[in-house]
Amino acid sequence: MFNAINSRNILLTFICIFLFSTLLLGCTNASDEAATSEGVKENMLTIAWPRDVGEMNPHVYNPSQLFAQSMVYEPLVSYGDGGELKPHLAESWEISEDGKDYTFHLREDVKFFDGTSFNAEIVKKNFDTILNHMDLHSWLGFLSKISSTEVIDEYTFKMTLTEPYYPTIQELAVVRPVRFLGESGFPEDGDTSKGVVESVGTGPWILEEYKTDEYAIFKRNENYWGELPEVEKIQVKVIPDAETRVLAFEKGELDLIYGEGVITLDAFKQLESTDKYETTISDPVATRELVMNSNREQLSDERVRQALHYGFNKQAMVEGITSGLEEVADFILPTNLPYTSDIDVRSIDYDVEKAEELLDKAGWILPEGKTVREKDGQPLEIEMMYDSAESIQKAMAETLQSEWAAIGVKLNIVGVELAVQVQRFKDNDFDINFFSNYGAPYDPHTFINIVAKEGFGFNEAISAYPNKAEILQQIALIPQTTDEAERQQLYTSVLTSLQDQGAIVPISYIKKTAIYQKDVTNFNFAANRDENPFTGISLEQ
Repeated sequence: MFNAINSRNILLTFICIFLFSTLLLGCTNASDEAATSEGVKENMLTIAWPRDVGEMNPHVYNPSQLFAQSMVYEPLVSYGDGGELKPHLAESWEISEDGKDYTFHLREDVKFFDGTSFNAEIVKKNFDTILNHMDLHSWLGFLSKISSTEVIDEYTFKMTLTEPYYPTIQELAVVRPVRFLGESGFPEDGDTSKGVVESVGTGPWILEEYKTDEYAIFKRNENYWGELPEVEKIQVKVIPDAETRVLAFEKGELDLIYGEGVITLDAFKQLESTDKYETTISDPVATRELVMNSNREQLSDERVRQALHYGFNKQAMVEGITSGLEEVADFILPTNLPYTSDIDVRSIDYDVEKAEELLDKAGWILPEGKTVREKDGQPLEIEMMYDSAESIQKAMAETLQSEWAAIGVKLNIVGVELAVQVQRFKDNDFDINFFSNYGAPYDPHTFINIVAKEGFGFNEAISAYPNKAEILQQIALIPQTTDEAERQQLYTSVLTSLQDQGAIVPISYIKKTAIYQKDVTNFNFAANRDENPFTGISLEQ
């Protein structure tokens, strides 16, 4: 009996030891897994974005998000501070004297994610695929001027235009559509407009995991040819509501919120005031402006347009509505764009007496006992439309309504959906409209091109300019000019004339904001408005 009991006790002891060891091993493994998970988390930057990143296809547009496309796909040329155009996938290039032939010498050390080489053949394949769908891409000026593409040798690519077009190199820096998909990403018929097989790029990030309308995780491309990112992963959480994004950030669920309008300016200022977080504001990325339609009788006289400009306190309005985050604009384009930094324009400061004097001279008189000026029995009544989803436009419209009432102008403000606002602008169905230019790397040439384009709104809006024909002629010459000094002179003449005659009124310079946790370092905005800012960013361990 003793032996039986003793044997049973020994057996139980072994079982207990085994179970304890198993439990201990499990705890150890769990601990290791937790440590590993924590390590991954510590080196993964988490951001929020209002919408899904979209299809990772370099050759299509909405709903694909520009910042995400720029993480995966790269250009031949990149856009740097002050408009400097720098080598990227192309190490160098030559332009023929007549401005038509562009020869690119490609980097020889670049691989796609799948291990295949980046070379002239794949550059040509991407270009030809894009050119087969000019119905999608005709907005990008140089594409419609390409007459041929040619592989000179393995790492030399040549493109020939039908006519000189100086912005070609600058337009090659845009995020889409001229970025490069690897061979295995192409469908069998080569038509990427219908989708890609997989997102095979050369960029510093690879899409690793994706759940529609929830999140996307990009991992670092360990074989990247350029500067290797500091963080190993970028997680993009899709959070459509701005207030929810702020709450997630305050809870520590997000490391970074950045962009234009991703959170309200009030929320940004409130978070900044706590001193718990780091904040950064970008250089100007665009100019917020008013476009006055000189086709309208009330706005056809330059003196009336200038009076409206004198008749509101721009400084107070911008500081009050944007909490000082936007900067008062004196010029219709940001002066950090090419060809804009040295242009002197007539500054118009708030001056009620000057505004009233100009309106009197234009024949708009304020009858005794009335609050609205009249001319030939007609009231000086104007409509302003704004994007109903844009709180800053709405607040500015309300401010202008009040300030212009003080000089005898009745301003009717109407909020419309963005699509309606854009269409009415194109149809010339407006008195005054809000607008902002496109920014780098599109401007200044894209801005003046749309001014000249019929059916977009600007061309019609400047109809009362006595020198409109001359302005349009100068605009037509700018892209074809191969002489740098002559090009600068043309830009100066066009941009000065457009502003001085009052149909385009600059209000403020739009800026991006970024707010991030204290352990996020080395955050910098890209010079290209659409490019992602993640490569140099790091997380303190």
